[in-house]
Amino acid sequence: MSESADILLRSDEDAIATLTLNRVEARNALSMDLMAALIDELNAVARDPAVKVVVLAANGPAFCAGHDLRELKSNPTAEAYEAVFQRCAQLMLTITRCPKPVIAKVHAMATAAGCQLVATCDLAIASESAKFATPGVNIGLFCSTPMVALTRAVGRKAAMEMLLTGGAIHSDEAARIGLVNRVVNPTQLDKAVEDLAGTIASKSPYTLAVGKEAFYRQAEMGLDEAYGYASAVMVKNMLAQDAQEGIDAFISKRHPVWKGC
Repeated sequence: MSESADILLRSDEDAIATLTLNRVEARNALSMDLMAALIDELNAVARDPAVKVVVLAANGPAFCAGHDLRELKSNPTAEAYEAVFQRCAQLMLTITRCPKPVIAKVHAMATAAGCQLVATCDLAIASESAKFATPGVNIGLFCSTPMVALTRAVGRKAAMEMLLTGGAIHSDEAARIGLVNRVVNPTQLDKAVEDLAGTIASKSPYTLAVGKEAFYRQAEMGLDEAYGYASAVMVKNMLAQDAQEGIDAFISKRHPVWKGC
C-alpha cells in the first residue's frame, strides 16, 4: 500500500530547493515510497533551471532512521530485499549525479541508511544535537550499503569503528572525521544552511554542474588518469561563456552575469 504524497515536502526560495523528509511517525525511515519520491524530486530539480542548490532536511525528532524495518519484515524474500537495496543505491547515485549541489541539513539523529544519506550529500551542516550511527551490527545486520558512502566520506579507521561497534557519535566527532562540514547551535542551523546554500547559488550553475561531476569522477581514478581527465574538464570549462564572463567581470571589477552555459 502506497503512502500519502506528503511524506516528502518541497519548497523553493532564491534558487534553493528544500526537500524535507516528512515521515515523522516513522522517524523518516526510508520506505520504498519515500525513496521513490526523493528520486523523482531530485530528478525534477536537476531539470529545473530555476534551482541552483538543493537542501535535504527533515521534520520531527529524527533526521532519518535508515531503512524501514517494518516494511522489510513485511515481505522477507530475497526479491523484496533486492528491490529495497537497489532503490536505495539508485537514490544515492541520484544525489551524486544531480548537477546541483546537495546539502544535508541535519538537526537530529541519522542512523544506518540515514547516515548513508548524509555521507552521500555533497555537503552537510549539523546541529550540536545531531548524532550519527551505523548500528546494523547491533541487530545482526552489518551496514554494508551505508559503508559505501561512509568510507568515501571519512577515513577508513573512523568508518570501521562506526561499522563494527554500531555506536553513535556526536556531531562534533562527525565534523572531526569529515562526515559533516560544520556543527552549529540548533538555533543557528537554518541560517548556517541558508548562508552556505546562498553562497553556492551565487555561482555559475554551469560551473557548479561541471565541477560536481568532475569531483566524483576523478575521485575514482588513478592519479595520472585523474590529471588527464581534470585537464580536459578545465579546457571545456575555460571555453564556456560563463568562464569568459567571470574572467571579464573579475578584470573589470564588476559582478558577473551568469548565462548558465
